[in-house]
Amino acid sequence: MLAKLIDWSGRNRFLVLLATLFVIIAGIIAVLRTPIDALPDLSDVQVIVYTEYPGQAPQVVEDQVTYPLTTAMLAVPKSRVVRGFSFFGASFVYVIFEDGTDIYWARSRVLEYLNFASGRMPKGVTPQIGPDATGVGWVYQYALIAKDKTLAELRTLQDWYVRYPLTKTHGVAEVASIGGFVQTYQVTVDPAKLRAYGIPLMKVAQVIRDSNRDVGGRVVEMAETEYMVRGKGYLRGRDDIELLVVKAERGTPVLIRDIARVELAPDERRGLTELNGEGEVVSGIAMARYGENALEVIHKLKTRIEDIGPGLPPGVTVQTVYDRSELIHRAIETLKGTLIEESIIVALVCVVFLMHVRSALVAILMLPVGVLMAFIAMHLLGMSSNLMSLGGIAIAIGAMIDAAIVMIENAHKHLERLPESHSPRDRLDAMLAACREVGPALFFSLLIITVSFMPVFALEGQEGRLFSPLAWTKTFSMAGAAILSVTLVPVLMMLFIRGRIMPEARNPVNRVLIRLYRPIIAAVMRWKKLTIMLAVLALLASIYPASRLGSEFMPTLNEGTLLYMPTSLPGMSMTKAAELMQTQDKIIKSFPEVASVLGKAGRANTATD
Repeated sequence: MLAKLIDWSGRNRFLVLLATLFVIIAGIIAVLRTPIDALPDLSDVQVIVYTEYPGQAPQVVEDQVTYPLTTAMLAVPKSRVVRGFSFFGASFVYVIFEDGTDIYWARSRVLEYLNFASGRMPKGVTPQIGPDATGVGWVYQYALIAKDKTLAELRTLQDWYVRYPLTKTHGVAEVASIGGFVQTYQVTVDPAKLRAYGIPLMKVAQVIRDSNRDVGGRVVEMAETEYMVRGKGYLRGRDDIELLVVKAERGTPVLIRDIARVELAPDERRGLTELNGEGEVVSGIAMARYGENALEVIHKLKTRIEDIGPGLPPGVTVQTVYDRSELIHRAIETLKGTLIEESIIVALVCVVFLMHVRSALVAILMLPVGVLMAFIAMHLLGMSSNLMSLGGIAIAIGAMIDAAIVMIENAHKHLERLPESHSPRDRLDAMLAACREVGPALFFSLLIITVSFMPVFALEGQEGRLFSPLAWTKTFSMAGAAILSVTLVPVLMMLFIRGRIMPEARNPVNRVLIRLYRPIIAAVMRWKKLTIMLAVLALLASIYPASRLGSEFMPTLNEGTLLYMPTSLPGMSMTKAAELMQTQDKIIKSFPEVASVLGKAGRANTATD
């Protein structure tokens, strides 16, 4: 069957080349549309339930929020693990699902069970699910810098002007704010005056709550025109709060300003950021949505930041403090350099050993077509292009080229045997015979190499998520090479293997290597037992150094960004944490190799931190 396929390909060169053209076009489209990231996503399929319970101690949050939510989430279908964490004023419940579960199906199931659990929450407490991002979705972070603005003004600018346009960017799940001060109106009540006027504290809170609202009153028709009746009651500032009436006796009102002090003050904060040891800044963290192209998301974020730049107040700039696109570009450049180097080596080997430049084109042209076929399969399966998946292609390149080289060399042997006065038809028949002779064996040998990574697909959990992209792309590349070896390679051989073919015996390189090889193989065949014993000794000698080799789960990456994570005593105040962090950042920034240092204490205002 394979021999017939080789014959058909050799006699229908136009159709094979046309099909190859379609494969190349489809491969280029797949390359452009395949998501690009630095590493495969190793995180579990999880949904985060985030609940704020302001001012409450962790034990209260655990008893009233975390425990009811955790027990309710245990019944979610396909959930594997449910973890609950209680902090001061916040609760996190992580629902981890089985591998292969669709993230949006999981989110919808959690929402269903969250509706039942919400009725068991304290009054005013509303659980919410986190963004549809993963543990590696933190792709970009920026800081707002201004010399003539306070931290409160910068935080207001971040929350109400910068954050929303960036959240609208395609592929962004959330933009979380951290650092600065959130401005709030605080009413500081005088207990002595409350007692003197006989006003309970809850009455003050109720008055402020009820007074901050607008109401509608239907419509009034006057002079053939309808007028909408509206009662305007939203509080616009501190003066409006001070003038609220808490109590009235004998026509004399008691106002908020009579019993309390109203002021604009910062809200309690649980996180802060510091830049280069120069002081606190306001920062934003952009989270990429699940399955999105990280490189494209970062590019669109940068474009959107440039668009909103002219609208910022004078002196305010947006400075990038973390950008994963640099690591992604370095990973791509590494693979690109590897492909170019291997192509050059293949060309040199073909030229040196075959003494025929055009024969090298057969192997060189087959290589990118096989890689593009792998990208087509990656795109169809929804895989991302990352360091591991591209590494699988790089590993497969050496074996992909073997079939083409063997077929070219066999064709040279057949052409050497032709008489001097052979016709073009005899030349084509000789090359087809050479392909039929070794093509089926090469096809099955490539298939054997293809299935050699099958045990990797049996890995589960994080190991499977890390190494399966490498196994998939190597399998795709080898399968593509096997198909091309019996279709495209015979056609390329007929097009490029022309002119005079130098016999192997006249090639000076081959003659030198054969002279060196013959005495070695003769000695090995003569002393068989000694050869086997030396091989066994070499194997045994490798056991000790192999046992002393270190091991790591992740490959070492020169990302250019280091994470220094010191720990402190529990209960440290935010003020002291800011002081220590600024000192540390100043010391780290003093090293000439360091470009910038961003310090972070506490957590950002997001469910993912």
